[in-house]
Amino acid sequence: MGAMAEARAKIRTSIRFSTRKALGSFCVATGLAVALLLSGLTAATVAAQPLYPTPDPDPFYAQPADIASTSPGDVIDHRPMPPLPLFPATTIHQIKFRSTNSEGLPIAATTLVMLPDRRTPDGPLLSYQHIINGLATRCAPSRALYTDDQTVVVREAPALNIALQRGWAVALPDHLGPTAAYGAAKLGGQITLDAIRAIQRLPELALTRSPIGMAGYSGGGMATAWAAALAPTYAPELNIVGVAEGGVPMNLVKMARGLGDQPHPVFGLALAAAIGLEREYPDRFPISDQMNARGLALRNSVANGCTNEILAFGAGHSVVELASSMSFASNPLAWEVGDENSVELYPGVPTAPIFEWHAPQDALIPVDSIVATVNRYCAAGARVQSELFPSPDHLTTAVLGAPAALNYLDQRFQGIPAPSNCPR
Repeated sequence: MGAMAEARAKIRTSIRFSTRKALGSFCVATGLAVALLLSGLTAATVAAQPLYPTPDPDPFYAQPADIASTSPGDVIDHRPMPPLPLFPATTIHQIKFRSTNSEGLPIAATTLVMLPDRRTPDGPLLSYQHIINGLATRCAPSRALYTDDQTVVVREAPALNIALQRGWAVALPDHLGPTAAYGAAKLGGQITLDAIRAIQRLPELALTRSPIGMAGYSGGGMATAWAAALAPTYAPELNIVGVAEGGVPMNLVKMARGLGDQPHPVFGLALAAAIGLEREYPDRFPISDQMNARGLALRNSVANGCTNEILAFGAGHSVVELASSMSFASNPLAWEVGDENSVELYPGVPTAPIFEWHAPQDALIPVDSIVATVNRYCAAGARVQSELFPSPDHLTTAVLGAPAALNYLDQRFQGIPAPSNCPR
């Protein structure tokens, strides 16, 4: 109990930052929902193409011309990275690998892998999917860790250090992909799985036969939940022994239909999610064509921003102000995109045991969708341990559940049979 209390205290301390940053860390769910409303507008008066991020100047991140000749998970490039004081006694590598976007096309994605000095060969490998609120490649963990703005990773560093101190290798995939497609949850799942494949295909990392755990909360939880659901068909060869997913927005369309169109202090995240989904689905999610001149100007202002810039530029705006039409929810293709990124509606069932946690009530995510998804998994024979953590808000739930999530994965790595509280 002493160790668990200490871990909880470390994690809680790490995320005591300003209200603006706190909102920015978990409002991807709200952003996705309002983005769907914006994408449903019709009768555009201004035509515009998707706005992609400025290419990263580091050639390591470039998309190779021959990528179609590779297979998912193939290593394209890798390099050692400088050590970071944030993670003592740890060696860091970066890997570029082949993955697949939401429309089935080959892409090159990136991940970091952190190797603690005290690990053993083929010891546990944890893939940790960060919460990322950003539209620029510099917002991704592999970039943010080596810049002056480490907000994206600092708040979750205590949990990662606990994993490293246990001797686990830790992967940090850039799960928004090469176009920073903020909001594309299924994409995040595919990149997560291909990152694990790539790590295990590099023999010098000594992780080829490692048991795999995956974890993430909120936006990172979406990538984690999708990875777990996709794994049996997308990457069946991976030995995933446990998954910890918390506060997962499991039905984006249901969230969208429950939201209004009034000005909001974190509207920038809604706009960012719309921009990210348009990048991933340019033909079916053409939100730029639905914006007026003011909307396009705001889009341009945030298109290469991370959390703080996106929140600052978008604060107090609304869909009504920026849209060229008030005909909501009339684009069926846009709503299909929402369905395709809602893990509740995906028929696949994880074969790895799941630890899932959330609050009994959560203003940001539909809890009934979590319950429905867990019940469907249970009915299909999955082993799920679902836990409630009463808390005042979405972010506090992350703090309360993190020690239990790490302990759950520790037991799976030890080979202890997974518990389940599925209804009998």
